[in-house]
Amino acid sequence: VEQVEGPLLRKGASIRRDMADQTELAKAVSDNQVIDVHTHVYLPKYMEMMKGRTELPFVRTYDGQERLVILPEEDVEGGAGGRPIHQHYWDVNEKLAWMDTHRIDAAVISLANPWLDFMNGEEAIPVARELNVEMDDICANSNGRFFGFGCLPSMSVEGCLTELDRVAESKYLRGCIIGSNGLGKGLDDPALDAIWRKASDLNIPFFLHPHYGIGGNDLFSGDKYGHSLFLSHGFPFETCTAVSKMVLSGVFEKFPKLQFLLAHSGGVLPFLAGRIDGCALDDPKLAGRLPKKPSEYLQNLYYDAVNYHAPAMTCTADFVGTDRMMFGTDHPFSIADPQQNYTAMGEAEKHPRRGGLGGQLTAEEVTKICSANAVRFLGLDGAYKAPSKP
Repeated sequence: VEQVEGPLLRKGASIRRDMADQTELAKAVSDNQVIDVHTHVYLPKYMEMMKGRTELPFVRTYDGQERLVILPEEDVEGGAGGRPIHQHYWDVNEKLAWMDTHRIDAAVISLANPWLDFMNGEEAIPVARELNVEMDDICANSNGRFFGFGCLPSMSVEGCLTELDRVAESKYLRGCIIGSNGLGKGLDDPALDAIWRKASDLNIPFFLHPHYGIGGNDLFSGDKYGHSLFLSHGFPFETCTAVSKMVLSGVFEKFPKLQFLLAHSGGVLPFLAGRIDGCALDDPKLAGRLPKKPSEYLQNLYYDAVNYHAPAMTCTADFVGTDRMMFGTDHPFSIADPQQNYTAMGEAEKHPRRGGLGGQLTAEEVTKICSANAVRFLGLDGAYKAPSKP
């Protein structure tokens, strides 16, 4: 792969460099190169399409403010539903400025939900092609700061296979983002086997991200609490359930080279892995189906570090190991707070870890999470040249 010039860091506010606790670990957080693997963009062509739609999902203007409406409960009478959106949702220059503020050197950008899940296969195929070309062009013109996850026409197996070939040929697209819906029957649907087989053969990883939630807005009393519980509970449990079904159905046994990066540290998988083992072991429907415990398959997957506090950071590191964790922010959504993740890594030393590993993430482990794992997992060797810190 031809080497491209590394990111050009602008001088300015450095949240990481301003950390007060300059322990060895905090210094490692401050000095590391950082690659953000969980950061979204609504591509300009995608926004143009959404503004032209009248059915969910769509963008509409209410009281002079554009609003993105992607969930049924957001489509309220009067037009005030949905989330207000601003230029940083689609303008990559705004994203670069935000990255500079938080000293993020490079990013693997991905189309944000709901992707193309709402379109039938034939309709989505040309759109996926157009969006992937646009994503590739944005990355090519970023001076080495952007790589991308491609999107797929999720309701068409043949269309997905074609786009996997396109991603494999791209210099800048290093995987594909997908949701949990598949063809409408989840990711454990045998009809998806051709996609898993091709991705395995081409060594293309998937970034799994939630959209549908578990339980719906009624369960989480959206009339009282807005989207807060739907996003904090429904999203993580969606990921947890989708991946657990893939494990129990034998997808990862059948395709051992299949690579998945899980958003939001896998939801609650690191915490519930032992319970999943116990429940599966005692269920006669699953007897003899898998040669390994479910948790062993989960430990072969990759997890972003978008978990916001030290106990979750430590739990994930303890379960899967720091070789399989990667830094992320969830930008441009309001929950994005790199400082929380930097602080979580810096404070993880205070939370004991099992197995005699001691009570801290080492400087070497922080380096892995911040950038080295992403370089290895996404095959960025030779394509990403880390800049010198000023």
